[in-house]
Amino acid sequence: MGQKLKITGWVAAGAVAGVLTTVSLQTVARGSLAPLPLEELQQLAAVFGMVKSDYVEPVDEKKLISDAISGMVAGLDPHSQYFDKKSFKEFREGTTGRFVGVGIEISQEDGLIKVVSPIEGSPAFRAGLKPNDLITKIDDTAVRGLSLNEAVKRMRGEANTKVLLTIFRKDESRTFPVTITREEIRTQSVRGKVMEPGYGWIRLSQFQERTVDDFVKKVEDIYKEDPNLKGLVLDLRNDPGGLLDAAVAISAAFLPENVTVVSTDGQLAESKSVYKAAPEFYQRRSGSDPLRNLPAALKTVPLVVLVNEGSASASEIVAGALQDHKRATIMGSQTFGKGSVQTVRPLGPDTGLKITTARYYTPSGTSIQAKGIVPNVLIDESAEGSPFAALRMREADLEKHLASGQGPETKDPEREKARDEARKRLEEEAKKPPQDRKVPEFGTDKDFPLMQALNRLKGQPVLVSKTQVIVDNKEEKKEN
Repeated sequence: MGQKLKITGWVAAGAVAGVLTTVSLQTVARGSLAPLPLEELQQLAAVFGMVKSDYVEPVDEKKLISDAISGMVAGLDPHSQYFDKKSFKEFREGTTGRFVGVGIEISQEDGLIKVVSPIEGSPAFRAGLKPNDLITKIDDTAVRGLSLNEAVKRMRGEANTKVLLTIFRKDESRTFPVTITREEIRTQSVRGKVMEPGYGWIRLSQFQERTVDDFVKKVEDIYKEDPNLKGLVLDLRNDPGGLLDAAVAISAAFLPENVTVVSTDGQLAESKSVYKAAPEFYQRRSGSDPLRNLPAALKTVPLVVLVNEGSASASEIVAGALQDHKRATIMGSQTFGKGSVQTVRPLGPDTGLKITTARYYTPSGTSIQAKGIVPNVLIDESAEGSPFAALRMREADLEKHLASGQGPETKDPEREKARDEARKRLEEEAKKPPQDRKVPEFGTDKDFPLMQALNRLKGQPVLVSKTQVIVDNKEEKKEN
């Protein structure tokens, strides 16, 4: 990592990740490209005064300032954000993989919150919650109508406080209350196992502070179980990203030493950096090389990387590096396309600004932004295809998204047609009983893309997609 950037900034490589910067206000001022627009600032002060004195009811002046900052930053791009005290705390929790809550992975089903899995050892796990349990109420609030984020916020809170969940267990046809005491939860971002003799699977759900250490341990466990591994699947599906140094480290685990993993380019000098597969670019200041104990065979074992539309940012950095260096076959669907760098700078002891400072480029110089990584082999979600993939949002669909910087974007009229067809299919799917709508769990023998990845590693026929369309697939290079 460029040492200047490493020292002065906390760099985010994902939608929910970042790092705390020690940059001072003087440094920000030195980085200004133009003098302050005094006339416009006077107008801002005048509006503030009018709202404070003329609005129909008293307005909190701190909230006015906070809202003004939020509006200024929100006009830039979808990933720049002002953090107030509460959101800054939540942001930091996202990078560490620690938070205070009940310890369940959740999704939405029929307007209710479904328990995907309780985290092993968590308060929810000890309380007996099971996969597929439906949460109908959180304390006195009915869940129907709440967004997933709102439900999460209500279940989180301070340590040692209690939350009352009302549970409907479908297979027992009963509703019952469960009172759970919140605790600090450590999320597990790495899973893996030997799928069959000679073939392993490792899944990364996010790039957090502990991801690299957990990845190393999981690789060691797999090689201990099967020392003669003939192939490995690195599963990055639905991984929204996370910390940049973790993405560089995971890439370095498979690549030759010192090759380029990713480069960044922006206005600031420290935004123009090249990150290589070497310890000085990913190891933490106080620690040693976290990859030092990895089996040497990991550098050469045949590798398939699974991605989809939910693979973003740090996931795309890893997939792009392994693809450009021809170290892995990338399989799945075109990725999300978040190829921008966010740096988080504190504005005070408990507020901060997350601002886009650079674009990411793969080792070959191709921008990831609003394009994503195109797999070497396009694979559907199931043997029947990917009927709902067109409905998924990508970076290029987000309002005010940053352009790639490598030529104009093209809009595919066929995509809107595919979306209309997908909406009709979704309406039909919603009429089916819940048990007929289950999505196969990642890492099982019913996981169609994983089975195709294993077929690829074994030299067996692969069922490639016949319907997927590549969005804006231009082979353009970064200008130097």
